Amino acid sequence: MTAPSSVTPAPPADLPGTLGELRAAGHAYRTVKQELRDNLLARMRSGADRFPGIVGYDDTVLPEVERALLAGHDMVLLGERGQGKTRLIRSLVGLLDEWTPVIAGSVLNEHPLHPLTPGSRALVAEAGDDLPVAWLHRSMRYGEKLATPDTSVGDLIGDVDPIRIAQGRTLGDPETIHFGLVPRTNRGIFAVNELPDLAERIQVALLNVLEERDIQVRGYQLRLPLDLFLVASANPEDYTNRGRIITPLKDRFGAEVRTHYPVDLDLELALIRQEADLVAEVPEHVLEVLARFARAVRESPSVDPRSGVSARFAIAAAETVAAAALRRAGLLAAAGTVPDAELSGRAPSTSEGDDKVPFLSSEGAVARVGDAVSVTSTLRGKVEFESGEEGREVEILGHLLRTATAETFRARLAGLDLSGFTALVDEDAVIETGELVGSAELLRQVGTVPGLAKALDRLGLGDAPTPEQVAAGVEFVLEGLHLTRRLGKDVTDSGRTRYGGRA
Repeated sequence: MTAPSSVTPAPPADLPGTLGELRAAGHAYRTVKQELRDNLLARMRSGADRFPGIVGYDDTVLPEVERALLAGHDMVLLGERGQGKTRLIRSLVGLLDEWTPVIAGSVLNEHPLHPLTPGSRALVAEAGDDLPVAWLHRSMRYGEKLATPDTSVGDLIGDVDPIRIAQGRTLGDPETIHFGLVPRTNRGIFAVNELPDLAERIQVALLNVLEERDIQVRGYQLRLPLDLFLVASANPEDYTNRGRIITPLKDRFGAEVRTHYPVDLDLELALIRQEADLVAEVPEHVLEVLARFARAVRESPSVDPRSGVSARFAIAAAETVAAAALRRAGLLAAAGTVPDAELSGRAPSTSEGDDKVPFLSSEGAVARVGDAVSVTSTLRGKVEFESGEEGREVEILGHLLRTATAETFRARLAGLDLSGFTALVDEDAVIETGELVGSAELLRQVGTVPGLAKALDRLGLGDAPTPEQVAAGVEFVLEGLHLTRRLGKDVTDSGRTRYGGRA
């Protein structure tokens, strides 16, 4: 999740360059909240995407956010970690005008038709229609602060600049103040992440900004009607009267919007596809296993529900599994165990007439369900377990992963005749796979399999699959048969997995 781009495009050449040209062009001053309201309504009328990249909130969270924007309410998003709160906040920048006029050189981004400080008002009066006008891109109208215990009033609001006092200015002169993040985001959107983590005295400093729209620095009040849309994020457990938020600050926010994790499996999968940066191919059935796994961890009684299980857990799991596949491809290539001659030609016959699966001529990096085992150890730090489960973290995650794999197996291959796979092995025969077993080696063991093509089709691998894709499908079927107690399984000391015999 990234902040708005720091690379600012150059403004179009046809924009007005002086206050006189701005007036002649018919430009009218609007507050930030009016701007957000007008642009949101315009997108609603046109049917354009109002919040690009936000998945799973169309019928729940986004309507509440839209009502808050239309009402002109500052808002706070309440939700556990990894629910996309910051991503949603940053998407609001897209509802601002692409370019907005400012007084050239103004620290507070003052509008030429609405100057705030005495210095800017004097400048406008002196220059008149010749006042130079600069243009600010919407990406520069967003400010964000992660609340930390060491955040000071000076960071957010501002402080007296002793150098300017030494130069002879009086203490009440606005020119003596070095403005903080909030005033510098004037005419924009300011976000405070994890608001309750601010010390109470810092929360008090935000009260006037939210309601009276002025600031207080070092014991004197500066009337500065800031034009801001303030939005914050918080954990629901902390955002209570018994938590770490002061009641008067809660009262200043016009809207509290509760976020949530994806409500169903399809949305969880859509989020993984959108956000995961995969270095190798991860078939759909493996992504489904990981999505079910994340949901199972989230719902497990062994996991602390107050901390939540971030959506980043499933995303990182998909990236880890892809990396395991890429590692296998690299090691096998380095070992020279995958001759090109073994990878050419066609797949083993399925013994069903013309129902054959053609192979492509090269080995790619494709994740298998066995690669997901590494997730249980590498990602356990993303999960907060209940106190009584100490030392059993990997065991719990391993059980939940097997459960997710079995559920995906039933969902994908229910009702399919898989006797051809169980017939491959008996008490004395095994099929060996594992982290460093190449597709050619695995498929050589499998040979001719009745029903293979239908299984691959159910898994979304039926259209001219590569050897690695077929190997991924075969391994998933074998693991599913084991988890449904139709096939035995053994893991050797070298890390290879042997399927064979009775469960």
